[in-house]
Amino acid sequence: MATFGQTHYRMSSLNIFRKVALTEGISYLLLLFVAMPLKYWADLPLGVKYVGWIHGLLFVLYVACLVMAWKEQKWKITKVVFLFIASLLPFIPFYVDKQLKKEAAVA
Repeated sequence: MATFGQTHYRMSSLNIFRKVALTEGISYLLLLFVAMPLKYWADLPLGVKYVGWIHGLLFVLYVACLVMAWKEQKWKITKVVFLFIASLLPFIPFYVDKQLKKEAAVA
């Protein structure tokens, strides 16, 4: 448990998953809307190489954090499958974060 001022803050697997999911979602958008256009329209393939590499690592971390949150939160398999598929679609991770933020506030 970390202490910030007078507030105690516990980093649950849900909070960690939310942070990783947002970072992974941003990296996906950068890959799709910055690196890919640079590769094909400006003949600059290095963006895809490096952003793709970072995004790949973040995706693996996303899946690992999803499994951790699944175990801690005791989610149904349908929710876990939805969260996995959500990581494959642009912009959906931001909707998911909003829903998970509500869930974290209730808990």
